[in-house]
Amino acid sequence: MCGIYFSCTRQKGTHHLDNSLHFLKRRGPDSFKCVHTAVNGKTSDTTCNNGLCVFYLTFVATVLSLRGDCIIEQPLEDEQSGSILCWNGEAWKINGAPIYGNDAVAVLDLLVKAISARSDSSNKEISPSEEASRAASDLISTISGPYAFVFYDSQHERIFYGRDALGRRSLLQKIDGSGNLMLSSVFDFSEAGDWSEVEPGFIYSFEFASKSVSHQTSFKVSGARKTNKNTLNDHNRCPANINLPKKMHFSKSPFPELNKDITSTSQHMPGIDSMIVNELTQKLRYSLSLRVQNIPSPPSTATVVPRVAILFSGGLDCTLLARLMHDLLPQEQDIDLLNVAFENPRAIRAARSFSPQSTYSITSAYSICPDRATGISSHAELLRVCPGRMWRFVSIDVPYSETLAHRPDVVKLMLPHNTEMDLSIACALYFAARGSGTVHDNTTGDLIPYTTRARVLVSGLGADELFAGYTRHAFAFDRKGYQGLVDEIELDFKRLGKRNLGRDDRVISNWGREVRYPYLDEELVTWALKLPVWGKCGFRKQHPSEDEDVNRESLDLDPAKRTLRLLAWNLGMRGVAMERKRAIQFGARTAKMENGKSKGTQELS
Repeated sequence: MCGIYFSCTRQKGTHHLDNSLHFLKRRGPDSFKCVHTAVNGKTSDTTCNNGLCVFYLTFVATVLSLRGDCIIEQPLEDEQSGSILCWNGEAWKINGAPIYGNDAVAVLDLLVKAISARSDSSNKEISPSEEASRAASDLISTISGPYAFVFYDSQHERIFYGRDALGRRSLLQKIDGSGNLMLSSVFDFSEAGDWSEVEPGFIYSFEFASKSVSHQTSFKVSGARKTNKNTLNDHNRCPANINLPKKMHFSKSPFPELNKDITSTSQHMPGIDSMIVNELTQKLRYSLSLRVQNIPSPPSTATVVPRVAILFSGGLDCTLLARLMHDLLPQEQDIDLLNVAFENPRAIRAARSFSPQSTYSITSAYSICPDRATGISSHAELLRVCPGRMWRFVSIDVPYSETLAHRPDVVKLMLPHNTEMDLSIACALYFAARGSGTVHDNTTGDLIPYTTRARVLVSGLGADELFAGYTRHAFAFDRKGYQGLVDEIELDFKRLGKRNLGRDDRVISNWGREVRYPYLDEELVTWALKLPVWGKCGFRKQHPSEDEDVNRESLDLDPAKRTLRLLAWNLGMRGVAMERKRAIQFGARTAKMENGKSKGTQELS
C-alpha cells in the first residue's frame, strides 16, 4: 500500500506538497521518494511562446511494504523508457494470472511492454498515442484487486490515472484556477476550492503534445475508458467540468449484471450441504488465501508478531472470515481481533434514566455497547471451535474525551465526505485501526495494555451488499416482494465505491495499516451477482415445506445473508450463524453521541 501524490503545474518545484506530506507518510512509513520531471506541452495561454509551455510534473509516493521480500521504493521509474508509476494497490491477478512478489513492479513492467507493443502496430487508422492509450486501459482493466494509480507514459508524453471499479483505494483530484492538476491519496487543506473523489471505474488520460485546449485549464483530458459500466452510466464529464470527447472506448466490465430473474423463486432454498454453500466456501476461502497468506513480517522486526488482524464486531461477516482464516494460517500464527467500543454520553444518560439508582462507571459504559457483548460471545465460540490458536481479543475502549480530541483529524481524513453518518463510521474505523487497547493476561487474568503490530487488517465489508444483509433489504421485500429486493441489492452494489471505500481507506491507512476485503474479490463478486436471489438470502412469502433441502434446526436462521449463515453453521459456528446485523456506528456506539435527533445525512458544521 502507498500514499501517492501527483501535480502538474506551470511553476517549478513541489506544488503545496508540505500540506499533504504528514498524512502521506503515515500511510507509508517504510519509504518516501519524490521524482520531478518536465515536459513541453501546448496550451491556449497567450503568454506562452506560440502556445508552447513547460509543464512541471511531480510524483510522490510513500510505501507500506506488504508484497515481496524487500522494500521497493516508489515512484517506480523504467530506466529504458523513462516512464513513471505511482501505484497504491494490490494486484492479486493480472489477466487471470496470479502475481507473486511485488505487484507494483509487475504492473509497471506490463504497462511499458503493452504500450511499446501496441505503439509498433501497423494500424495506420489510429495514432501511436491513441494506441498507447488503449493498451494502458486494456491492461489496467484486467487487474483483479484494489488500486489507485498515476502513470506517466514518457514515450507518448501522456498521463493516466484512475481507481479500480469498486473504488477500494483513495484518490482525490483538483484542478485549481491556474490550471494546475493535483491528485492525492489524502485531502490537501491549503488549496482553495473543491477536491473530489476520482470516479471509480474510469481511466483518465491527458497528453501534452495535443492541440489547443480549453481556456478553462492547461489540460486536454483526451479519453476515458470505462472499466465498469455498472457504476458510471450517466457521467460524461471529467475533473473541473472539462468535457470529455463524445467517443469513449469501453473496456470489458469486471462484473456481470446482477441476476434479477425472480421467476425461479419457487425453487428450494439451499441447505447446509447444497452446491451453493459448497461453492461459497471454496470461493471465500480462495479469496482469503490471496489476502492473508504470505504476508511479510514488518521490516526490522526481530520478534514474531501477528501479521493480520480482523476488524471484529463479533458479527457474522467478520467472524466467518476468522473461522476460515484458521484453516489457512499456521496454528502458531496469532490472530488479533480488534473490537472497539465508545463512551457515548447520550447512551449513558438513557441507561441511567431507566435505572436512576445505578452508577455507570467508565467500564460499564463500554460493556453496554452491543458490539462488545457480541465480540466476547463470538470470541468464545472461536476458542471452542478452533482450539490451539492464540485468538487475541483486543478491547479498544474510547473515552468521549479522546473522541473529541481526535475528531479534527478524523474529519480531515474522511473529507470530502462530510456528514454525521460519515463521522460516526469513520470514528469507529479510525480507533479500531489504531489497534490500541487492552488484553487479558493469560497467566494473571489482568488487563494489560496492548497495541497490535499487524499491518494487514481484514474487513467483512461487502457481505451485506452482496447477500442482502441490511434492514432495508427486508423492508424492500416486505413492500415490493422479490422485485423490490433485487432492485435494492442492485442499488447497494452500484453505489458501494461512491459511498464508503475511499473514505474508509483514508481513515484506516492513517495508522500505517492496509485493509483488505475478502468479500469484494472480483471472482467472488462475479459469482454472487450471478446467483439468483433465493441463493443469497432466505426472504420468502411462505414457510418452507418439509421436503426442502434444509436442516430442521437451521430453519430459524435470519433470512438476511442466509447462505453465509448456512456456511457458518456448517463450520460449527452456530451462535454466529444466529447473530443479527447491526451497523458499525450503532454497534460501537459512535452514532448520535450528543444529540439523538441528528440525522445521518446532516452535514457537519
